[in-house]
Formats: sequence, structure tokens, C-alpha cells
Amino acid sequence: MKCTLTLPSSSNRSPLDDELKNFVFDLQRFDDEKTEEPTAKKREDARKKGQVGRSQELNTAFVLLMGFLVLRVLWEYIYGNIAGYTIYIFSHLGQNATTEGISEIFIGIMLLLAKTSLPVMICIMIIGLAINIYQVGIMFSTDKLSFSLGKLNPINGFGRIFSKRSLVELVKSIFKIIIIGYFLYRYLKDQIPYMPQFIFFDLPYSLATAADFIFTMAFQVIGVIMVLAALDYKYQQWQTTQDLKMSKQEVKDEFKQMEGDPKIKSKIRQKQRQMAMQRMMSEVPKADVIVTNPTHLAVALKYKKGMIAPLVVAKGQDLVAEKIKQIARENHVIIVENKPVARALYEAVEVGGMVPAELYQAVAEIIAYVYRIKHRRAA
Repeated sequence: MKCTLTLPSSSNRSPLDDELKNFVFDLQRFDDEKTEEPTAKKREDARKKGQVGRSQELNTAFVLLMGFLVLRVLWEYIYGNIAGYTIYIFSHLGQNATTEGISEIFIGIMLLLAKTSLPVMICIMIIGLAINIYQVGIMFSTDKLSFSLGKLNPINGFGRIFSKRSLVELVKSIFKIIIIGYFLYRYLKDQIPYMPQFIFFDLPYSLATAADFIFTMAFQVIGVIMVLAALDYKYQQWQTTQDLKMSKQEVKDEFKQMEGDPKIKSKIRQKQRQMAMQRMMSEVPKADVIVTNPTHLAVALKYKKGMIAPLVVAKGQDLVAEKIKQIARENHVIIVENKPVARALYEAVEVGGMVPAELYQAVAEIIAYVYRIKHRRAA
């Protein structure tokens, strides 16, 4: 759609009007702008393709935190096992200088590594899975693993390297290095002067002091990483929303896909009407009486003993009314002409509904009349 600016006549035109002369803008260019929030279907489709707001920084932060926490808690256990086996090896060094002895030492080292590292690895694996599930839920997608020749195109590769996203990631990495470096510098500046004193301590005390120093430094750095990871997680969610934003036309197209094409919906409604008409016509032969007005309307009534009131099993006007009367004649259903009752029933009762109380008397007279006719025919 194009819109042209209409200007005043030349006699009344100002200099600004001359500058705006023939100004034309195309409103269709706005159709492609991604201004709309992504719909639930758009998010779900992207999720199936693995496009979700996920921060790798958050995973790294929690894995580091859990790893150092477990190490801190199990430090005495890990240190005791390693120190004990080291003492054992060196105290039996002469006895184990054979092939069998070396094999035994090697197996012992493998078992020692399993005993000391397995708890840490299990905890790290659990926290890694938990954070992934927290971020994206339980999801399995192979789209990211699928082979694409476009990924081998060097031009596309350079485009990804020098893209806006890559630039943002580079800025984030530099910022993270600066922040973490600053906190490391602050901590090490105060601790380095005390490190030469370690030469005056025995080995167990030096190791314990060094471990406390390392754990304190690690937890301070991890605290900084946690804050940066939380910010990165919010950023990734925002960026994913921006990437998934839709144009107005895309929203309309998706709505059509979900709700169905209007032409198809019209055909479905037409088919439903046909089926309803067929069901209604199939009830006409079971009716007790057809009340008409006599040409424009026809209402089929059915009554059995025990019913609260007669039921309207079919109704119609004009051609439908003629069809109802035709089927009634073919099946020997009695047709009664009563204009007021036919019109009142047609306007007040839907197909399958009961006759209202205000029409009981009139309908009862018609039903009674029909039963008398049937009785005479039977006699």
C-alpha cells in the first residue's frame, strides 16, 4: 500500500511544502519489521530446533561452584588418601621394584583416583544436568547436529565470525576477563607477601594453608562469575526473544495456519450443516406430527409416554419445510396446518428442544387430534 502526501495549491504553498513535494512512502516496508513479540507456537517451534535462551556461563559458574564445594568438603578425605598411598609407595619402593609390584602400584593409583575423583565428578554431572534442565527443561533435538553444506561455506563462516553476536560475545569475554582479573589482583595483592613464609613451615601445614588460600580465592572468583552468569542468562533470554520476534504478516500467517484457511473453514461449516440437516431429516419419519403454517414453515413433533413435553425433532422454512413435508408424506406422518402454533414453535424452540409451557395447551390439542386420527385408522 502506498500513500502520497497531498500538498496545498501552488498559491498557498510554503517553502516547506515545496520541500515535501512528491513525498511518497511505502507502508509495505513496515510489514517486514520484526515488531511483534513471538507467539507461543513460535517459541515452541524454536524450542524443538534447540533455539532457546540458554547461558553457558551459568552452567560454568555452577559447575565450578559445585566442584570447589565438594573439594572443600572432602579435602581431608582426598588429602588423607593421597598422602597415605604416597607414603605406602615410597616406604615399599624397594619391595615393589618388580613388574608385578609396578602393576600393583599402577592399579592402586587408578583405584585411588576413582575413590577421590568420582564423588566430585558425580556432583558436577548432577549440577550440570540440573542447571540445563532449569534453563531449557527436558528437551532432545537433533537439528543442531544435522549436516548442512552451508556450514562449510567460508563466506558464511566469515559472516558468523564478524557478526553482531560474535562482537557481543567478544565484548562480554573481555569484560569478564577484566572483572575477574581485577578481583584476583585485589586478593593476590594482599596475600602474596605472606607466601615466602611457607618455607619455614612443615609440609602438612604448608599444604593446608595453601589449600585454604586457593579455596578462598576460588570462591571469591566464583562469586563474581555467578553474578556475571546471572546477567548473561537474562541477556540470552532477551536476545532469544529479539531473534524470534515476528512481523505483523508472520503473525497473521501463523494465525491462519492455526485457525485454518477461511475457505477451508467455510467448507467445514458447510459440511457440518449438511450432516446436521441429514440427521434432522432422518428424525422426520419418527415424528408424530408435522405442524405447518402451511407453506413457509414446518415443525416436526415427537411425543412418547413418560416425556415431560413433546420434542421438536426437525424444523425448517421454505425449501427445508417442503423437504420435511415430502418425507412426512412418504412415511405417512400426519401433517397439521396451524399457522400460530407453527410460527411460535419455529421461533421459540431449537431442534432437540422441548415445547415450552406456554404452548402446552395448543400442542396438546394437536397431539390429541393426531392420536384420534391414528385410532380411527387402526380401527
